[in-house]
Amino acid sequence: MTPVEKSKLDTEGYLIIEDLMGEPLLDQVRRRVDELFEQEGAQAGSEFKQEPHSRRLANLVDKGEVFERLIETPRILECMEYVLGSRFKLSSLNVRSADPQNEWTQPLHADSGAVADERGYWVCNSVWMLDDFTPDNGPIRMVPGSHRWGRAPEADLYAAHPDEILLTGRAGTVVVMNAHMWHGGTANRTVAHRRAMHVYYTRWDKPQQQYQKRLVRPAVQDRLSPAARKLLALDDPLNDELSAQLSGMSGFLK
Repeated sequence: MTPVEKSKLDTEGYLIIEDLMGEPLLDQVRRRVDELFEQEGAQAGSEFKQEPHSRRLANLVDKGEVFERLIETPRILECMEYVLGSRFKLSSLNVRSADPQNEWTQPLHADSGAVADERGYWVCNSVWMLDDFTPDNGPIRMVPGSHRWGRAPEADLYAAHPDEILLTGRAGTVVVMNAHMWHGGTANRTVAHRRAMHVYYTRWDKPQQQYQKRLVRPAVQDRLSPAARKLLALDDPLNDELSAQLSGMSGFLK
């Protein structure tokens, strides 16, 4: 990471990395995501939580080799280490697709309801744009710098914040987001779905949002590299203790 990139994450709470995916990877992820939406139908996302006026997929490490590779992307892991410290793990790997022609807006939230503690920040997300994010198709609204305020937004904060901006960009872009920063999805007023993948990490001493050891099939676990197993905390007794009872936390979904 450059000093400018580090400063961007420190002060504003997000970093835009354009064209990180490349066309071949973008096409592969899009095809697999669309296959899964077709296969899972109304049950899509049910391993975690479902959301009004949106389609979701969850537990994606279990659903394709391409997702197994994505969690080890060096550029992203470098950013995660900068925010979370040297010891961190995958918390969840999801897709969210904002339904077309609807007025649904998420409340402002911090992921997992997180507030920095005595060790510092403990959640950091990466948003992989599978479609262009435009002002009209449900881009993320976010409040730069709010990760430094030391508090979560009040519940059900749907109103616009005076300092919020819209996150827009081309498909293939990845945005690293300090997930303590206040943010939320906006209304998709276009005629097409707006798809994004969320590769979400947490610090070693916190529960995973989705308990990977319980969700990922043994056959998939057996073929993972040692580095992937470590990222998924598959051999971590502390994670077993934390996540067996405390996984499932969302910033706003019930």
